[in-house]
Amino acid sequence: MSTLVTGGAGYIGAHVVRLLQERDERVIVVDDLSTGDADRVGDARLEQFDIAAPDARDRLAALMRDEHVEAVIHFAAKKQVGESMERPLWYYRQNLDGLNNVLGAMVDAGVPSVVFSSSAAVYGEPDVPVVTEDYHCRPINPYGQTKFAGEWLIDAAARAHGLRAAKLRYFNVAGAGWEDLGDPAVLNLVPMVFERITRGEAPLIFGDDYPTADGTCVRDYIHVYDLADAHLAALDRLHEGPLEESTLNIGTGTGYSVRQVVNEILRVTGSDLVPEVRGRRAGDPPQLIADSSRVGRVLGWHASHDLADIVTSAWSGWCVRHPEARRA
Repeated sequence: MSTLVTGGAGYIGAHVVRLLQERDERVIVVDDLSTGDADRVGDARLEQFDIAAPDARDRLAALMRDEHVEAVIHFAAKKQVGESMERPLWYYRQNLDGLNNVLGAMVDAGVPSVVFSSSAAVYGEPDVPVVTEDYHCRPINPYGQTKFAGEWLIDAAARAHGLRAAKLRYFNVAGAGWEDLGDPAVLNLVPMVFERITRGEAPLIFGDDYPTADGTCVRDYIHVYDLADAHLAALDRLHEGPLEESTLNIGTGTGYSVRQVVNEILRVTGSDLVPEVRGRRAGDPPQLIADSSRVGRVLGWHASHDLADIVTSAWSGWCVRHPEARRA
């Protein structure tokens, strides 16, 4: 079996690539390396180009034919919420033109199956504490909008061309499956706290007056290894045939507050820094937890790592890239 992974040199993509390689499967990676690292893909064939470029559809189709690709796992996209607010036109072009080129190439090359990297950002600011896939989506930023529109595009292509698809809506991803594959970006809570601890600065908590048990926001954190494993479960299921329920939340169904996460980080790192509370950030819902019952029913998949596993593995990965952190 040969699988093409777009964005396979990135944080999540590299975990999926490694799991596929551990199954002795042929992996082809397409990545523009704007945020990815070629060292993360092992011996996979790596083609460096922008999948949103005008000639990308033809290049992708030729690559799929040449490598006898049977399925695509599509990660390649821009994903910073703030940046999407500042550069909406670019986000729509990169994320939707890129997806359109991938789907068009699949049709041209006769590749039947795609696993799509979507996001809980499609839900916007839900007024329910636990979100099912049937909740009415109201994304509040261009990033979330492109993911939701991407799901529509995939559904339309599936109806018109018989593609098989799984659309995985990630919740809060963290951790490291291997120390060398830790999250290289400092954009989410866990690495942001690591960075401040490494500098000897107090971790920040934005808002402690939310209607939650300890006043801080509650989120569903998913270990990146579990998330990667969910992609393989989806891939295997698609080889059997199309899914009747193809939109799937990927979370644990368990919520942890910001203060709980920060306290766990302080425990794992051995830091005695005292968190500093600041005002709320705009657009942060009090609680966002995945109803993950559908993915269990459809794919037989369940997360196997808890918050302690996430933080411990993430810290090990952080220290590989930041040796000074062990002395902080």
